[in-house]
Amino acid sequence: MSSRIGSVVIESVRPELDAGRFPVKRIAGEGFKVEADLFKEGHDVLVAIVRWRQASPAGQETEWAEVPMKALGNDLWTAEFPLARIGRYQFTVEAWPDLFATWASELKRKVDAGRDVRSELLEGSALLEGAAERARAVSADEAQALADAAKKLKQPPSPDLIFVALAPELVRLAGRYADRSLATRYDRVLEVAVERERARTGAWYEFFPRSAVRDGKTHGTFKDAERWLPYIQSLGFDTIYLPPIHPIGRTARKGKNNSLRAEPDDVGSPWAIGAAEGGHKAIHPQLGTLEDFRSFIKAAELHGIEIALDVAFQCSPDHPYVKEHPEWFLHRPDGTIKTAENPPKRYEDIVNFDWMGPGRETLWPELESVVLHWVEQGVRVFRVDNPHTKPLQFWAWLIRRVHEVHPDVVFLSEAFTRPKVMKALAKIGFTQSYTYFTWRNFKQEIQEYLEEITSPPVSEYFRGNLWPNTPDILPEHLQRAGPSMFRIRVALASTLSSSYGIYCGYELCENRPLPGKEEYIDSEKYQLVAWDLERPGHIRDWIRKLNTARKEHRALQLYDNLRFHGSNNERVLFYGKSTPDRSSQVLVAVSLDPHSPQDAILDVPLEALGIQPDETYQVHELMTDERRLWQGPHAQVHLTPDQPAAIWAVYRFRRTEQAFDYYE
Repeated sequence: MSSRIGSVVIESVRPELDAGRFPVKRIAGEGFKVEADLFKEGHDVLVAIVRWRQASPAGQETEWAEVPMKALGNDLWTAEFPLARIGRYQFTVEAWPDLFATWASELKRKVDAGRDVRSELLEGSALLEGAAERARAVSADEAQALADAAKKLKQPPSPDLIFVALAPELVRLAGRYADRSLATRYDRVLEVAVERERARTGAWYEFFPRSAVRDGKTHGTFKDAERWLPYIQSLGFDTIYLPPIHPIGRTARKGKNNSLRAEPDDVGSPWAIGAAEGGHKAIHPQLGTLEDFRSFIKAAELHGIEIALDVAFQCSPDHPYVKEHPEWFLHRPDGTIKTAENPPKRYEDIVNFDWMGPGRETLWPELESVVLHWVEQGVRVFRVDNPHTKPLQFWAWLIRRVHEVHPDVVFLSEAFTRPKVMKALAKIGFTQSYTYFTWRNFKQEIQEYLEEITSPPVSEYFRGNLWPNTPDILPEHLQRAGPSMFRIRVALASTLSSSYGIYCGYELCENRPLPGKEEYIDSEKYQLVAWDLERPGHIRDWIRKLNTARKEHRALQLYDNLRFHGSNNERVLFYGKSTPDRSSQVLVAVSLDPHSPQDAILDVPLEALGIQPDETYQVHELMTDERRLWQGPHAQVHLTPDQPAAIWAVYRFRRTEQAFDYYE
């Protein structure tokens, strides 16, 4: 007959995503908490551990380590291990009965009941002998101590002997050398994708370098774009996102306002990538050289700004790939290459790859080399165009391959598509995702949607990057409500999530639409634009204050700490964010009405803030720099179209020997 086996049951290990098919996401430098339900028949004392190791990147793998789990009651156990570096970590749970601790617990009950324990002492001696044998390979001193105790337990029972048998020190020593042949290990190894802070936190500003000269006539260069850096820095943005910077095709080039007929001086859409000058690894000649681009990246770094580059895996019909690798493209029965379509839209200036055809064996590595090429130039952030129109299998392969060698690379998914597809893209590796925030307008729908994406299980893998506008999207509410709506939407975006972005012109309240559409007229996607950064009606100071608040208050830099609170006005949204240690606590009230003043009574979450009902505390309103003392569970707010949001940093008082002080 085979030897005995263990019978511990391990259930509901968390966090776990889709039965371990995908990793959950965390940020380097934080602790990783694991929970599990553990139990066994009978009344055995259980021991449980989390086994963990860093599994990537190459060269930084570690050996398996163990951290003990703590019983919280009702068969719930927990442990935490450190995520010191970026990369992938693996973990699982293991548990076994502590036979000697179980024996000691039963022995005490029998002794207390006055029973004869001669046989039990011999059983304990045998358990200690087994522990001593296992200890010999680790510590001769501890092995000897266990053997000596085993010898003592063979003596006739006495109070002194019972005292020795039940000594906590002996129970702990025997537990270190427990019989782990009876252990049960969870049936899968789970993963954590550990990323850098930019994966969670960032304020993005999108602009087209070709319009950097600002006269609407002269094609800008990277040198011209460098002159924008102090301006963007002054607004408080830390990430600049550039649309594609590659040569633009001439075949079927789009004219102004997406016209099918281009004039000779029309610049075309940057997303129609590829021309005689090169493809995805080339720089548009009118923007400058590769060295100019590297210089732009370095200049941005000096301003505390990181450059994000668009990845658009599609081609102009003039792209060198089309001639060199026809097997990479989809063809119609008549032999012509299929142009891209999203009915009723059609992109005559773009052709798509045949992603899953036989050419994929050379296509996929080539596209991987495109990403790695720009990584070599200093780019570590990529906004990926329309990833939902390419196979998930490709993105899973590409992102994993890139992260194996460059785990600091951030991928933002621009996928305004079906919810399950957006979430699937996040699961297979995209760091952040565009969201439906752009079209959530009313209190209940904003709250419900943000609660969904910032709470488990979704927040374990999906990080929403909120954009009030993009070059593709001018929402209807921005077209009609004036600067107040622009203030409202950017206040929501910058405080509901830890990452948000705006497209250039938002700070100027640019709101001229194509009639009947949620698109800009005279769109920068198809022409140069003359930006007057000083024009009246801008909200630059409003945006600057929001970004300052984000930089100075850690709570606004975290993603999954959003909590909504009560407000008696359906047009006033009230919510807050806190760090786990409450060192940074922020409350936010935003009016959703751009036309009229709104008053509300707010339900202050005193318990969550760690404030007693009769305690006085200070709030610092960050948009107006006003400080007030609050007390009790309610506060009043008056919001106007000119001042539609209030952001309060909450400070509790503490008594010192000299006077009262306060702390955040």
